[in-house]
Amino acid sequence: MTENLTKKDFLEKVFNYEVHQDWKYEGTEPAIIDFWASWCGPCKMVAPILEEISEEYSGKVKVYKVNTEEEQELAGSFGIRSIPSLLFVPMDGKPQMAAGALPKDGFKKAIQDVFNIADPSEVN
Repeated sequence: MTENLTKKDFLEKVFNYEVHQDWKYEGTEPAIIDFWASWCGPCKMVAPILEEISEEYSGKVKVYKVNTEEEQELAGSFGIRSIPSLLFVPMDGKPQMAAGALPKDGFKKAIQDVFNIADPSEVN
């Protein structure tokens, strides 16, 4: 299941940018954060793909969603100018932003490349 984040949730589960100057991920698993809005057509196309990814990679990758209309300050903190914008957050190192809708294969490739986690359907 994907999880919607408020600013409070984000500060606790991802990164407390009010306290830390340098990036410090607070999570226990790598994460994908989808910055979206209800009126965004490509966001609606990505939503079911992210649900599938969250189920297939359960226990390995967290999938969060941030509604940019409700969380304008949070979106502004990350310089979100277009949506969907996807933030890939590895356990170590800096997060990487991808703009625009990705196909499911694109998410799987990014999870492999950024998180070094193999596609569960290809693991024996």
